[in-house]
Amino acid sequence: MPDARYAVAAVLVTAAVTWALRALPFAALAPLRESATVQYLSTRMPAGVMVILVVYCLRDLPLTQPRALAPLVALAVTVGLHLWRRNALLSILGGTAVHVALASAVFAA
Repeated sequence: MPDARYAVAAVLVTAAVTWALRALPFAALAPLRESATVQYLSTRMPAGVMVILVVYCLRDLPLTQPRALAPLVALAVTVGLHLWRRNALLSILGGTAVHVALASAVFAA
């Protein structure tokens, strides 16, 4: 069994590394906050991420089968709700509810 000094040193080194790893992102992000590139990306990225997610989710959708209507109708409802109310939570919940209802009740296999 290691002696007490070795155990204390191991705990202190572990604590120092843990603290440094948690503080590093904050230290690295401080200079980036004033960057014009980061400010530009912060306004453009949410829409870009949503487009990528939509394409990823719909890429294998079999458009020739009737079950493809559930996600497409849910997408239309989500977009429509968001354009109407500009409320992300309402859009997400409404689209999800429509998709679940259509997929489980109308287009269930």
